[in-house]
Amino acid sequence: MKTANEGAASRFDMGDMDTFPKILRHNALLWSDDIAMREKEFGIWSEFSWLDYHNRVKWLSLTLRDLGIEAETTIALLGDNRPEWVWGEVAAHALCCFSLGIYQDSLHEEVAYLLNRSNAQVVIAEDEEQCDKLLELGDQIPSVKYIVYCDPRGMRKYDDPRLINIEDIYKSGQQLDKQHPTAYDELVDAGKADNIAIYCTTSGTTSKPKIVLLQGSKFIDHCCSYLRADPRMPGDNYVSVLPLPWIMEQVYAVGQALIARQIVNFVEEQETMMADLREIGPSFVLLAPRVWEGILADVQARMMDSTPLKKKLFEFAMKRAEAALAQGKRSTLADILLMKALRDRLGFSFLKSAATGGAAMGPDTFKFFQSIGVPLRQLYGQTEMCGAYTIHHQDDVDYDSVGVAFDTAELQVINTDSEGVGEVIAKTVGMFNGYLGDQAAFDEDVKEGWMHTGDAGYFKPSGHLVVIDRIKDLAKTSHGIQYSPQYIENKLKFSSFIGEAVILGKDKPFLSAILCIRFSIVSKWAEQQGLAFTNYTNLSTLPEVYEQLTKEVEIVNQSLPDAQKINKFILLYKELDADDGELTRTRKVRRGVIADKYADIIDSLYSDKPHVDIDTVITFQDGSQSRIQTQLKVATVIESSVATQSSISQRRAS
Repeated sequence: MKTANEGAASRFDMGDMDTFPKILRHNALLWSDDIAMREKEFGIWSEFSWLDYHNRVKWLSLTLRDLGIEAETTIALLGDNRPEWVWGEVAAHALCCFSLGIYQDSLHEEVAYLLNRSNAQVVIAEDEEQCDKLLELGDQIPSVKYIVYCDPRGMRKYDDPRLINIEDIYKSGQQLDKQHPTAYDELVDAGKADNIAIYCTTSGTTSKPKIVLLQGSKFIDHCCSYLRADPRMPGDNYVSVLPLPWIMEQVYAVGQALIARQIVNFVEEQETMMADLREIGPSFVLLAPRVWEGILADVQARMMDSTPLKKKLFEFAMKRAEAALAQGKRSTLADILLMKALRDRLGFSFLKSAATGGAAMGPDTFKFFQSIGVPLRQLYGQTEMCGAYTIHHQDDVDYDSVGVAFDTAELQVINTDSEGVGEVIAKTVGMFNGYLGDQAAFDEDVKEGWMHTGDAGYFKPSGHLVVIDRIKDLAKTSHGIQYSPQYIENKLKFSSFIGEAVILGKDKPFLSAILCIRFSIVSKWAEQQGLAFTNYTNLSTLPEVYEQLTKEVEIVNQSLPDAQKINKFILLYKELDADDGELTRTRKVRRGVIADKYADIIDSLYSDKPHVDIDTVITFQDGSQSRIQTQLKVATVIESSVATQSSISQRRAS
């Protein structure tokens, strides 16, 4: 009799099915009528079987080949998460081409850079908005021969010869299939395990993103090792909400879905995500830390609007749940009073596993979701390694860590200091084959088969890996006190009032912060207080808001060593934005950009100035501009002289 692990091991072994098209064909032959995907459009869920999925990929492949697209050509995908995005990717692999995902909110310059860097000949674009970007680029993207659009609304006014309706592609593919019934199977059979299949962009925290070369069979093997660590069953529901160009969404919505025959559900809009998610009741979810933080903030906002009795019940149930969690148990009373209803409200009633990755999550946020009964686990990995290669096991969750390695991954921490902290290096079955056109970068990152992640971390006695921060982001104050900006930022973002935080202090006498308010929460709070405001900028300058944020910072300070307490902060006049280069597309802070762009604000935090005058112009995504003239207050939480003396004393004591 097989154990559960042995059963999982045999089930998640693809054998000679070493490409996505081969697995898809297998699924369509054996489970043709089973649901593979759902998409919500105009309020209605449309279903696609494995045969539907297979046919769309087949028709796309045959038509693109007929149009002259040859092997080792790049096919780019630009748009929001939709079935056509996935079908286009698998069709690219059937043609032995490279698929390249581009974030749907990428600006023109970014799109042009990636298309030219990869020499893409075909772009499968979601709708008019994405086609506009491509057409406006004109001769800046000379390699692009065809633009396949999926949504015909608004497209009649264009007459560019590169434009093709995806429905016309399907019709042409059906005719070609009738003429040559074995042609597609011959294409699929020609696919080889060692073919480069996926071009995946890095987050680009310090510069333009690099394009990672991923081998199809390695990607599949890596997905199988993930599934052995966190198994799925056929028919399990997954809701795809994170951008498909991100490596982990590729793992979940494409690789794991094909291997484990999960049902992938695509929401109608990002704004309807929570409602759509509740309708599906997924078995698994993967959400970025910012999304989990947003859900937590929404819960906190709803409690702000509730009655005194409900607030007391919420506080009572949370205390019971947290106390039980600390003992490795669940509180039945808390579940009856609150948690069951709350999970249902969020759409998490049927969750078997939930995950977060792409950036660090604060332990406080992690504990909250564990307390309410969400089986949340932390992931860790890199694009270069086919995504995550560590995870918490179901009954072994450690809030400060990112779990333990998959069965096909090896981890080491090298060049350790006296505390055992050093650089994390890794070796996995999903190791990438290089960066497109950048051998020097590959040679710098990979040495003797090990990927040097650039992350600082250490192993706990339990074997769990703890990742502290990027090594280059670890900093020291002018008094020699080392600190991790990310660690403190995550503590700050547990506050429902704080949407984003950037910790400063490198080579400075004390730590300070640039904070962005969470507008949805702070605006609601301001209305309850009877405060008048017009917009984000105006709200963030109100004295009452500064007073409330000071309290939030003081709460965080209580949990920090004296030398790492935040002395001053300023509330930024706008939210940090990926379009302004301040964040990556996966919402990681670009610290170099922040340091350059807000140098005058940073200087004010380390001077005696009580405020800083702002006169700037911001550009919106539609190209329109707005001038902002305001005065930002420098809020002092701790007098710098006290903090300086504390830092010196601590250093001397050590």
